[in-house]
Amino acid sequence: MRKIFSVLLAVVLVVGLVTIATSCGGSNTAPSPSASASAGASATPSASPSSASGTYELALITDVGNIDDKSFNEASWNGVKAYAEENNITYAYYRPTEDSTAAREETIATAIDKGATVVVCPGYLFEEAIYDVQTKYPDVQFLLLDGQPHPADDATAIKINANVHCILYKEEQAGYLAGYAAVMDGYTKLGFAGGMAVPAVIRYGYGFVQGADAAAAEKGLKKGDVQINYWYAGGFGPTDDIRTKMDGWYTGGTEVVFSCGGGIYNSIVAAAEAAANGKVIGVDVDQSAVSTTIITSAMKELAVSVQQSLKALYDNSKAWPADLSGKTATLGAAEGDVGLPTEGDSWRLKTFTVDQYKALFDKLVSGAIVVNNSSDPKTTPTVNLVTVDYQG
Repeated sequence: MRKIFSVLLAVVLVVGLVTIATSCGGSNTAPSPSASASAGASATPSASPSSASGTYELALITDVGNIDDKSFNEASWNGVKAYAEENNITYAYYRPTEDSTAAREETIATAIDKGATVVVCPGYLFEEAIYDVQTKYPDVQFLLLDGQPHPADDATAIKINANVHCILYKEEQAGYLAGYAAVMDGYTKLGFAGGMAVPAVIRYGYGFVQGADAAAAEKGLKKGDVQINYWYAGGFGPTDDIRTKMDGWYTGGTEVVFSCGGGIYNSIVAAAEAAANGKVIGVDVDQSAVSTTIITSAMKELAVSVQQSLKALYDNSKAWPADLSGKTATLGAAEGDVGLPTEGDSWRLKTFTVDQYKALFDKLVSGAIVVNNSSDPKTTPTVNLVTVDYQG
């Protein structure tokens, strides 16, 4: 099958008259040559307008997973597409052939060979790759989401060159909102399933615990009335082990699970749908379209922050302005970059209202509520009323 597909793809490339659609976005895209396996990248460019020369100025390199992951890749890609199409810039995405720093660096090189002068890299897994390529390609501008460049042997030795801008998010605030909303909506048996114990996921989880504790106090509940199962799956993809774990949680009385880790939502949603009344909280983007079991999502406005950053870059003659160049921005409620979805069918909470949510959100914006942003896996947040079972 792969051999047949390769032949067909080659024909398409030669003829140049056929367009393909991205898996989820549904937009027509012009194909261009795939990088060879030896180059460590599988290029799947998507451009608008079509590039007659086969080069693409703005590139996104996918994190682990596909461009239609209904999570981090897709949201970041939507930001790239929106800005590029609005400003008549050719653009493409490229997917590494494997989950390794070497493959990511080779894929970045492929994108640059294909004409990229601006490269967007979504996810902390790009930290080591950007550390290396930022010096190798000083004339290329890089946007790194959810991470900061550092060498492989020292995560604390952060170095951000002038051609790099980094964005981190206050995931603890988004997690807080989700935990608070769940308890205020009447859920008392909660679960948090994180992909891996990396800083962003930890902040989501610890914020979730703090929000649930605050809501328990607001409702006048007693200690132990709200219980939380807490666990890291050890990866960001769906597995039978995750499904089995979640089946056990739902069978044991867990009412809603915060699915926090890319593709693991597939296993968690499957377990929720198989349970009598299982519910799920999504992550990073509004995942309500995935399943009716998803009652809300703890979001980062990835597409918005990508567009804002690209606008600042291009408005400054395609170079990072002084306030972004070589710097990291940490975005949260005050910047409008975290929150819960409130539009249409996305709001599936029954008793906690949108007005109550907005009042809570405003307290985060003003600083009236401060959420502990620790990302130390060994130092769990202090709580007064909820009981948390940290599992493994």
